[in-house]
Amino acid sequence: MYDYKFVKVEVNNWKGEPKEDYKRIIAEHAEDGWKFVQIFAPSIAGYAQYFEI
Repeated sequence: MYDYKFVKVEVNNWKGEPKEDYKRIIAEHAEDGWKFVQIFAPSIAGYAQYFEI
């Protein structure tokens, strides 16, 4: 049995960049024993509004 955790990171609409440092988020969760699986960035009206790690 696996446990999964999803972290939603908002994207700055003007810059098109994440509002938080996703590398830091991944590193912090790795310290807690989590393993990174993937980043999912759904497109909304042609641009990603957020992504989940």
